[in-house]
Formats: sequence, C-alpha cells, structure tokens
Amino acid sequence: MATMYDVPADDLIEALADDLEERLDEPDWGKFVKSGVDRELPPEQEQFWATRAASLLRKVSDRGPVGVERLSTEYGGGKTSNRYQVAPDKRADGSKNLIRTILQQLEEEDLVETAEGEGRRITPAGQSLLDDTAGNVLEELDRPELERYA
Repeated sequence: MATMYDVPADDLIEALADDLEERLDEPDWGKFVKSGVDRELPPEQEQFWATRAASLLRKVSDRGPVGVERLSTEYGGGKTSNRYQVAPDKRADGSKNLIRTILQQLEEEDLVETAEGEGRRITPAGQSLLDDTAGNVLEELDRPELERYA
C-alpha cells in the first residue's frame, strides 16, 4: 500500500485538490483575499481553495498536531518594501483566516480533528483519503525511479 511519502508532493496535492474541490465550498470572499501580507494580489489559480486545502491536509498529516500559527509561518514569505528596494526582506506570515477557514471545512468533512491544546491532527478518514489518493497517483505516474514502490 502506498503512502503519501511514496509519491511526489506536487502530484499528490494536485490529485487531492481534484477530490476536495467537490467536497469544499470556497467562501464568497475567497476570490478577493490575498494569501498573505507579503502578497500584492489575490491568487490567480483556478482552484486555489482546493489546492491550499489539499496542501494543508498533507501538512497536518505530516507535522500534526499543528496549529494555525505554525501553518501560517510555513505559508508566509518575505515582504519587500516598495520604497526601499535595497533593504532586506522582512518575514511575513501567511493569512491565518484563510488557513483557519480551510481547517474548519476539513473538520466538517471529518478529515481533520482538533486536539485540545495541541492544534489540529488528521483523522483516520483523512489518512485513508491521503493513502488512497497516493496509491492512485503512484499507478498513474510513469516514472521508472518510482517503480520500486508499486
């Protein structure tokens, strides 16, 4: 049985996003909000909400239990001042509201649960979804270096 560690992360996230797009609803404000203070514009991806949800599900499974604060740090970046281009970048976190809302939706789908005082962790149903998707991705991949995992 394949696990999420057996397939490339970008392929797994893309396949999970296709599945989660039907299960999660993007809020009305989701199209207009930036994904962090360091960004100038909202994301332009077609299925940004589902892709971020798939990425969050994978991160919670890998690093869980994990809180919104730590996840926002991982989705952050460097903020450059437009006035002083020679100054070094300052660290800026990602949008906590966006992460929290997606995690709440994943909780409603019973893929993630809240661990009191520790953050969020993946449920058996969420782990099963990840493993099943990883198995499907591994079958579809045509990469000889991954043959040993099949």
